[in-house]
Amino acid sequence: MNHKLIYLSVFLLISQLSFAQDKTKYKIWNPANDTLNVLEGQGWPKKVKDYYDRLPAKAEGIVRSDVWNLSKNNAGLNLRFRTNSDEIIVKYAVKGSLQMPHMPATGVSGVDLYAKDRDGNWLWSAGSFSFGDTITYRFRNLEQVNNPDREYTLYLPLYNSLKWMEIRVPGEKSFTPLPLHQEKPIVVYGTSIAQGACATRPGLAWTSILQRKLDQPVINLGFSGNGRLEKELIALLTEIEAKLYILDCLPNLTGITSDDLMARIETSVLQLQNKRPGVPILLTEHDGYTDELISPKRKADYNNPNITLNDAFKQLKAKGIKNIYLLTKNEIGQDIESMVDGVHPNDVGMMNYANAYQKIIKEIFNQPQGNVSTAKPITQYRELPGYDWEKRHNEVLNYNKTNQPQLVFIGNSITHFWAGQPSAHIARGASSWDKYFKAKNPVNMGFGWDRIENALWRVYHGELDGFAAKQIVLMIGTNNLQFNSDAEIAEGLKTLITAIKARQPQAKILVLGILPRREMESRISKLNLLYAKTALNLKVQYADAGNLLLNTHKKVNEELFTDGLHPNAQGYEKLGSFINKQIAN
Repeated sequence: MNHKLIYLSVFLLISQLSFAQDKTKYKIWNPANDTLNVLEGQGWPKKVKDYYDRLPAKAEGIVRSDVWNLSKNNAGLNLRFRTNSDEIIVKYAVKGSLQMPHMPATGVSGVDLYAKDRDGNWLWSAGSFSFGDTITYRFRNLEQVNNPDREYTLYLPLYNSLKWMEIRVPGEKSFTPLPLHQEKPIVVYGTSIAQGACATRPGLAWTSILQRKLDQPVINLGFSGNGRLEKELIALLTEIEAKLYILDCLPNLTGITSDDLMARIETSVLQLQNKRPGVPILLTEHDGYTDELISPKRKADYNNPNITLNDAFKQLKAKGIKNIYLLTKNEIGQDIESMVDGVHPNDVGMMNYANAYQKIIKEIFNQPQGNVSTAKPITQYRELPGYDWEKRHNEVLNYNKTNQPQLVFIGNSITHFWAGQPSAHIARGASSWDKYFKAKNPVNMGFGWDRIENALWRVYHGELDGFAAKQIVLMIGTNNLQFNSDAEIAEGLKTLITAIKARQPQAKILVLGILPRREMESRISKLNLLYAKTALNLKVQYADAGNLLLNTHKKVNEELFTDGLHPNAQGYEKLGSFINKQIAN
């Protein structure tokens, strides 16, 4: 056997493969050159000195130089995009040291790629990476199963500053940058712990975990060693129209007197409330040290500031200050397994933080969730042709803000494809919609493929905020039939109605039974008994239009449907007349 010939053949084959790979043409996206606002987690878009900064340009010279320099780190910043590519390459360069003694390069200088599946569940991708003057992350084998475009979130380095960044996908693949979320953010002002030390990956900083758990924009203003409740920083915070302010600065304030700490806490709260009245403020205790049992002095180091914080909290409450909350050390729950150096959380400690924050923030926002999937709010992206789910959510928010609707329809594609605004690409019942509802200032909040948990997410994320409706019609649940038991569907309905009542307490609520569906008529009839019972227990109106849409054999009347599920114009006429009689009472 001629081994030299074999080696030469293998070498040529490898060379040809390498050459073929090198010939791949890529689409290249530089976020800093995009005309859209695409950088999530930034409090002052378009007002920064360098594209990836966390503070506005004017802050230079206002805040201390240490704070300004740390604001150049990219903690909490992230980019969202959609692509059908099975390969994503991220190339970039950073300005500082790649790693620290107590924190790896993957957290200090790395990026982190998460995604959502079609049902809104979070996924994570393990990329191969190389660190040098140019850092490269390659994410491969990103299978697209029943999902032509997947949404991705790319978290940027926690303790370093980008010089430049490019994201690449093969030229034949789709790539769409996503604009900023429209929701008001949670704004976190804190220390190195908030900035992300010592998470092993950017997505494991507690602020990033919290963002995913709540599906809510979070702005990370953690400054390592420099979260000190300074009035200059608080003044900048008031410029952000926040949903919640979190002040988690005590680990950097252990060396000052209790009087000074008390003054800083009270001044910060009053400064925020003066500029942003009504916006809740969450104060956080020092989470302690993991070596306190073996080094008792350490306990006093965190215990005294926590006592002062509690005293300040009580005094503020006694003065009538509302919308302030307290997260305690015990609720955070760190232990001897959850820190790297006795001070900074490891990934376990970061999860402890995120879980504690999630629990109290859901209480502040009045967003309870149950133990079954129907009672856990979640987004979706199920490929229904003709619209984008997130885009429609934004359209509803804008429409409600502008038009202040009096009649609200919440539902799935059966509602969505009826008619009304915001409009769909299909309107199968425009004449009946206009005939019965147009004069009542309605809004169509039907979303194709929505299940109860998706409608719950929309309610929790602002679709019923900022206006006072007279009547709400709820028609939801048919898309849960193939995935949930009747008991689970009824439990989700209970959670959803409770959420609606909390946000629109003055509105009358009409719950409609699930409409007949081909081959499911018997089950739906039984399930609607649970719907009626749930509505009765929650003291809202219930009505069942099912008999109007069945034939004499108690089966779907095919003459009233397009496909055994969605009504046609004649079916919508019967449904419209029925609903109109219910809401006229």
